[in-house]
Amino acid sequence: MTDATRATTIYDRTVPGRGGRGLPRPAADALGDLPESLRRKSPPALPEVDELTLVRHYTALSHDTYHITQGFYPLGSCTMKYNPPLNDQVASLPGFSGMHPEADPDDAQGTLALMWHLERQLAGIVGLNRVTLQPAAGAQGELTGLLLIRAWHKHQGKSPTYVVVPDSAHGTNPASATLAGYGVKVVRSGADGLVDLKHLREVVDGDCAGLMLTNPNTLGLFEREIETIARIIHDAGGLVYMDGANMNALMGVARPGDMGVDVLHMNLHKTFSTPHGGGGPGAGPVAVTEALAPFLPRPTVEKGGSYYLDYARPRSIGRLHAFHGNVGVLVRAYSYILAHGGDGLARVSRAAILSANYLKAQIDGAFPLAHDRPCMHEFVLTLRGLREHKLHAWDVAKRLMDFGVHPPTVGFPINVPEALMIETPETEPVEVLDAFAEALKQIAREAREEPEKVAHAPHTTRLRRLDEARAVRQPDLGWRPRAGADEAEAPG
Repeated sequence: MTDATRATTIYDRTVPGRGGRGLPRPAADALGDLPESLRRKSPPALPEVDELTLVRHYTALSHDTYHITQGFYPLGSCTMKYNPPLNDQVASLPGFSGMHPEADPDDAQGTLALMWHLERQLAGIVGLNRVTLQPAAGAQGELTGLLLIRAWHKHQGKSPTYVVVPDSAHGTNPASATLAGYGVKVVRSGADGLVDLKHLREVVDGDCAGLMLTNPNTLGLFEREIETIARIIHDAGGLVYMDGANMNALMGVARPGDMGVDVLHMNLHKTFSTPHGGGGPGAGPVAVTEALAPFLPRPTVEKGGSYYLDYARPRSIGRLHAFHGNVGVLVRAYSYILAHGGDGLARVSRAAILSANYLKAQIDGAFPLAHDRPCMHEFVLTLRGLREHKLHAWDVAKRLMDFGVHPPTVGFPINVPEALMIETPETEPVEVLDAFAEALKQIAREAREEPEKVAHAPHTTRLRRLDEARAVRQPDLGWRPRAGADEAEAPG
């Protein structure tokens, strides 16, 4: 199918009267009990196509959607690793996939048992005491962690007003702090890319609720002084929250709880291989020390003679998610952990670190590194030298699409000019890393010799470079049916 003949939406393939033959016809009085005010005045504007056309249309769309089974996805701080189908098969077992969220606990013993065991596995991996599985994503996990910190301070009779956030932090950190009712103080990074301890001591006082720290940080560097950092915060009466987005570098190798961390969220949809992207689904469990366990969202899964849901938690911050979280994601993560075991998880982290350092060495000289030293699972390039050719980091990212690679993270962390953040999941073979390195080297040459080629990339994708300014100012966020259809009742 060529670009010229490809339909934009399934409605463009509609032929009146075609399709729908397999649908059962309702009884004549099927709507008899439905009030007139709730009945449609005309049929909905549904597409009319045969089954084969429908399948071909959505198959064509899937070919236009980049995914991890199609190629390399070096999206920094996102851990786009391969998602083993085994985990999907486990999550599809009828006992899990067919479980109603309002099932009586006596009828959900298998699911509750999995959640109980998963909590303890995650707690052991990060070195903390209890875990809530409710948060649906990392950002909600951040908010949960801060609400737990606030509840703990309130129980102590204190009302601190701000949290400290490094300048290399994920953008959701200050946003979550604001949602939790806190102000934000930013601590600078030093020349080595790590938290500036002198500045941290200047920033922190008795009004500090805590610190939000990513470790390894978004530069791919391990905060070597993490224990000192934790001591500074604890001495001021605050708590240490760790953003666990980068746990793929630590599993089985180091435990945040042993470093002085009090609260930590994990991204099961990153570290533990459950599919993600495009808005979900995800899971962002939050682990805490024993002191914060009484404040965890309710209900928690407990074990007595059987597994049960404990709602009797008077200090709880309440419910964070409808029912008990994204259970299908939890099942996939549990399968992943069991398949690897403790030693296997450690091998995963070591392989991720090795891959990142290998790739960093392979592209040496193509573009400068933000920090030229051994990294953890990811590293950051600074492409500010491209400005002399009137190019930017996003131009390189778009040119990479011509090589069949998903662009890395661009413009982040914000304390690196023209940043390009590259993460190498442990699942990528060395041949893929070599090909990616060669692509970057070629683009570096093009930037010097043929800057226009880079400036107008991509060249091989079905859609070329879009008018980004227009997309911001005049976004097309809805769809309207063709003229004459039921516009009043069609989605907008």
